[in-house]
Amino acid sequence: MKKRTKIYISIAVAIFLVAGGAYLFRKQLAVMAFDLFLSNRVESSLQKSYQPLESKDNMPIKPAEPVVYENKPFSVLLLGSDQRKNEPARSDTLIYAVVRPKDSKVLLVSIPRDTYTEIIGKGKKDKITHAFAFGGEQMSKDTVEAFLDHKVDYYATINFQGLKDAVNALGGVELPIQKDIVNKGRDHEKFTVKANKPIYNGEEALNYVRYREDSDFNRTKRQQVFLDAVANRMLHLNQISKIPDLLDIMGDNFQTDMQPQFIIDLAKQILTGSEAQISSYTIMGEGMRIGGVYYDKPIEKDVDKAKALIDSWKDSNTPSDQLMQPGDDQDKKTVQ
Repeated sequence: MKKRTKIYISIAVAIFLVAGGAYLFRKQLAVMAFDLFLSNRVESSLQKSYQPLESKDNMPIKPAEPVVYENKPFSVLLLGSDQRKNEPARSDTLIYAVVRPKDSKVLLVSIPRDTYTEIIGKGKKDKITHAFAFGGEQMSKDTVEAFLDHKVDYYATINFQGLKDAVNALGGVELPIQKDIVNKGRDHEKFTVKANKPIYNGEEALNYVRYREDSDFNRTKRQQVFLDAVANRMLHLNQISKIPDLLDIMGDNFQTDMQPQFIIDLAKQILTGSEAQISSYTIMGEGMRIGGVYYDKPIEKDVDKAKALIDSWKDSNTPSDQLMQPGDDQDKKTVQ
């Protein structure tokens, strides 16, 4: 009897140790499972979205070698297109993101779509969103680089229509909507997004992003909240097996010049690291009209603050705890 009891105790201890180890190293186990079962499918799907930009002589830019684990800060221009049928493509979302992989920190600097600035390659000033309509990702990249005086290392374009389908495939997303959102303008699409729901489907989430009957600042902040919510949902451990299918759903709605292996290795680094922290800043503008057309004239001190933030975050010598922060003036503002 004593021998049998010892055996039972040994088995219980072994089970406890295995279960405890599995919990403690669940992120590493998830990455191992990803490498064994999903990596090839993900790389194949991402290859369809890999679209390097062309150089000024119309020759494709030679891609850099894939980086296994990126430690230095790098920037990504996030372009969100909300194109509908029979409409020209415009970038409703323009976000200059600085990623610090070693620190698991991301800075999002949003540029409102109506910002009045020089469109590089067009030789005139216009809404910054029109750079995408005139010359796609390349003209958007050139224009943002000139506007912020900082190089863009990579770009990623997402069509929100495709993202809507991805949200549905994820089972929805959590959004901090505290009162009903009602789009009822005479010239706008009519919709209502109910408040305080635990989960919002793709159509509701897309309408949350589209809503524009309050202010451009709030619309831009909603885009940040939405992208953050989708990223959190996708990185959740029980969603990892869905990643290849999600990439297939995105299809032509997603493209980037980040190589597939680079994205895969970066995702694994984020998954096994500490919880990512996202800081956001929006460049404000003052409304004005030229020839009857509405524009946002960017506030110079906001542009200067954005440049200073990027300087701090892109400097690999800046300690994590000494990074310049957006500040309470924007962090304390909430949006619906």
